[in-house]
Amino acid sequence: MSSAGISAATHRAAQKRSATGFGILKRGTALLRLLPPNFAHKSAVTAIKLGLVPKTSGADDSVLAIKVWDTEFSNPIGMSAGFDKNAETVDGIIDLGFGFAEAGTVTPVPQAGNPKPNLFRLTEDQALINRLGFPSEGVEVFAINLKKRRHGATGIVGINIGINTGTADAAGDIETCLVQLAQFASYITINVSCPNTPGLCAWQAGDKLAEMVDGAKTTLARVSGERTPPLLVKIGPDLDEDGLAAVADVAVTVGIDGLIACNTSSERPANLRNASAQETGGLSGPPIRQQATKVLSNLFEMTGGKVPLIGCGGISTADDAYERIRAGASLLQLYTALIYGGPRLVTEIKSGLAARLRADGYSKLSEAVGANHR
Repeated sequence: MSSAGISAATHRAAQKRSATGFGILKRGTALLRLLPPNFAHKSAVTAIKLGLVPKTSGADDSVLAIKVWDTEFSNPIGMSAGFDKNAETVDGIIDLGFGFAEAGTVTPVPQAGNPKPNLFRLTEDQALINRLGFPSEGVEVFAINLKKRRHGATGIVGINIGINTGTADAAGDIETCLVQLAQFASYITINVSCPNTPGLCAWQAGDKLAEMVDGAKTTLARVSGERTPPLLVKIGPDLDEDGLAAVADVAVTVGIDGLIACNTSSERPANLRNASAQETGGLSGPPIRQQATKVLSNLFEMTGGKVPLIGCGGISTADDAYERIRAGASLLQLYTALIYGGPRLVTEIKSGLAARLRADGYSKLSEAVGANHR
């Protein structure tokens, strides 16, 4: 057989493997949606941990590469916190084609979270409502799991940290997490925006946020070795303009290395169709896309584009991803969309995003970041 024939045969074989893998993913995703939400989530984590989900092969399109915090990301699509709460399978997640994975939210002391039912699929809306309340096995188990990472693993892993429910010392909780986990983190995110932990969102207020960030930076400087991991803060989509301006001011003046916009929303759009739409908890998925994009765009303006932003909330297509990049995001995160689209969605979004970047004349992702503001 000629070299051209061998090349064509190899390409056909790769296409067949890809199609087979996507078929398995599609059937697996449909099966998981037949299970109760909490059990389905646990099953998905276990499946990835055991290597039962086909890995993505091949290098990412070079147009998707971006450097943030002196770290090279092969693509900007990350798994959001909330999926791998105890850092059980960060390398397995990255094998699915993600550019990075954020594990957590982890709390200092183990806690069960809120009573069930606490997780609701809004299938007609492709959305989710959760009132989980930071279920966590605690920092000690989290650290043990990270120590078990595959030998030589180099995937970028963020660690999302929070406070225990009912804590009398929120700053102390954050310090405990930083001391125990900083050594494992490519970056660390403080979650001050989960609507299901009483009192947590109050830490988004300017003075309180500045106090928490300043204390966290002091701790990181003390416990880090040669490299201090970047410190991020995850905010909610329900902040008013003054509240958002206060966050932006703290980010620039106190020195937050990055902001994730946004967490889940306590608000309920009038057009939600599912019967569970009025359940208490945080809403995620397409119904919050517009608001999350607006918050991110406003943050880019308020910070003058000086603070790297991670776009999160309602991203489920390549168009959504490109919209968020142009609004000011350097990186992106998914979670809810994967419940309905399955892991293959990561590959689809990367492919579509690369095509849109090239169609608009961009040779690299960073050129498109914040393009709507120019």
